[in-house]
Amino acid sequence: MGKQMTEMLKGTLEGIVLATLATQPAYGYEITARLRDEGFADIAEGTVYALLIRIEQRGLVDVEKVPSEKGPPRKVYSLNAVGAEYLDEFWKSWNFLTERIERLHNHTGNTNNEGE
Repeated sequence: MGKQMTEMLKGTLEGIVLATLATQPAYGYEITARLRDEGFADIAEGTVYALLIRIEQRGLVDVEKVPSEKGPPRKVYSLNAVGAEYLDEFWKSWNFLTERIERLHNHTGNTNNEGE
């Protein structure tokens, strides 16, 4: 993944993880696996765990400790009402930005050589 893509992803990863949790609760490794299934193959597990700590501290998720067959209990994260409101704002911001970026892209022409 290129540096530009990495930087863009940093700014949106919180919303992406919350969107993942909106579908169903999950623990850290499950979240990472879901992201990889969605095409975010280069996201490091450590990045997801650090983000989960931040969103937990900000009160965007509820956490339940669930017994694990192997090792200590797992922390299962679920989106709460505050997180759902935050996710709704994320999607509004995302739509605003993508509409304007697409408009700019259409006005300036496609500089991407799509046939390569």
